[in-house]
Amino acid sequence: MAHNDPWLVGIDIDGTLVHDDGYLSDEVVAEVNRVRDLGHHVFVATGRAASNAYPVINQLGIDSGHAVCSNGAVTIRLDGSHPKGFAVHDVKTFDPSDVLARLIETIPNAHFAVEDLDGGYRFHKPFPNYALGDQNVETPLEELLHHPVSRVVVLSPDHDVDQFLKIMDDVGLQSVSYAIGYTAWLDIAPKGIDKGHALNQLRDHYEHTSNRVLVMGDGRNDIEMFQWAQSLGGHAFAMGQAPEEVKLAATAVTAAVTENGVAQVLKSLEGLEFFQ
Repeated sequence: MAHNDPWLVGIDIDGTLVHDDGYLSDEVVAEVNRVRDLGHHVFVATGRAASNAYPVINQLGIDSGHAVCSNGAVTIRLDGSHPKGFAVHDVKTFDPSDVLARLIETIPNAHFAVEDLDGGYRFHKPFPNYALGDQNVETPLEELLHHPVSRVVVLSPDHDVDQFLKIMDDVGLQSVSYAIGYTAWLDIAPKGIDKGHALNQLRDHYEHTSNRVLVMGDGRNDIEMFQWAQSLGGHAFAMGQAPEEVKLAATAVTAAVTENGVAQVLKSLEGLEFFQ
């Protein structure tokens, strides 16, 4: 069914669609499919690499369209005929050598990894289980510096988020975009690339011209996506458990992920039309 004035909906995965343990509720799945069946465009927009995002997309029952991965650096097209279930639609890359050299000098005990164009990772110190997916290889630190990548990942167990934020200010990462997670986890992407940028490209691709834009997320890497939606006159919902700065960046706050906040927002989608 093609809606004559569809909404464009962007939804984060971790802490938004799925719980910390990876649980995805039937209620959320049902609401995502109800909205899609009405002809609205629903895109996952996640910090996960494509190979890590796809199992959740598949569990949602989304088998066509696109998804935003790697915080906007990678956009995939869902394709059931492809061995992986998806094909790469667009990849943004950058040269990691300068930023990595500065970070290695500033926080030498940190764990560093890079995401390559094929979605795999190279790392020089172990990361938590499943953090980098199942397509990763350990390699000497020097070998991380000299090939174009779509993302640099930094994990610093010695620091909390506030300490890490100060370090990033001191280092001065003006040449790239970055987002810091709940722990001292840093995602570095090409300059100007974020979830909002990638969703805007999909908006152009689907020739979506109205202000019926709705996004949901719970992390600092969702703030640019919130700002993008609001700049179009759309809505940005923060999850109930999100950090205060994320809630302040949103237009509204829904219930926590454990209370199916995504489903609650999607159930009210028709009501949001009165505010457009």
